[in-house]
Amino acid sequence: MLLYLNGLFVGLLILANIVAVKLFSIGEFAILPAAVVIYIFTYPIIDVIVEVYGKEQAKQTVRAGLVTQVAALLFIAITVALPSASFWDGQASFETILNGSMRIIIASLISYFISQNLDVFVFDKLKKKHGNKKLWLRNNASTMASQLVDTTIFITIAFAGTVPFAVLLGMIATQYVVKFFASIATTPLVYGAVYGIRKGQKTASPQPV
Repeated sequence: MLLYLNGLFVGLLILANIVAVKLFSIGEFAILPAAVVIYIFTYPIIDVIVEVYGKEQAKQTVRAGLVTQVAALLFIAITVALPSASFWDGQASFETILNGSMRIIIASLISYFISQNLDVFVFDKLKKKHGNKKLWLRNNASTMASQLVDTTIFITIAFAGTVPFAVLLGMIATQYVVKFFASIATTPLVYGAVYGIRKGQKTASPQPV
């Protein structure tokens, strides 16, 4: 199951980077990148890995995610630079979708690496304190803290100096509110995944004779 969790985690990261160029609105409340809808699910996956497989395995998953994102960006840059066929007129759209600004890319990588490692750290500390109890607490506490750091770092690096400071704070606040409630909403997924994996591990364990 760990292999599938790692694959899902990395896949969601790459997909989030691809769809990040689209912005959507929630009424008059917030304007968000489409990546938010996908990226919020990476934190529960990491929490499940820490809970079941331990902190070191989760840290390896985070590092693998960083390496994979860098590799994806490199290959995307190569494909964008390839000369277009004479009859193909989609180059401009291709670049718009896949070739984000360097500032946005750097902001994304830095915020990802810091926030995901923070999630692992906080979750592990709370697990050592409570054992297998209060999974809801360490899941939500670690995710909410790391999402706040992620949002603050990303928006600050990506947009500082391009928008007024008040607007910058508003962007951080509105995006974090959405992520905050999304964190609560994904808690049942964490419980379900942990229960299913542990049940599977018990079933797979050799029975004494």
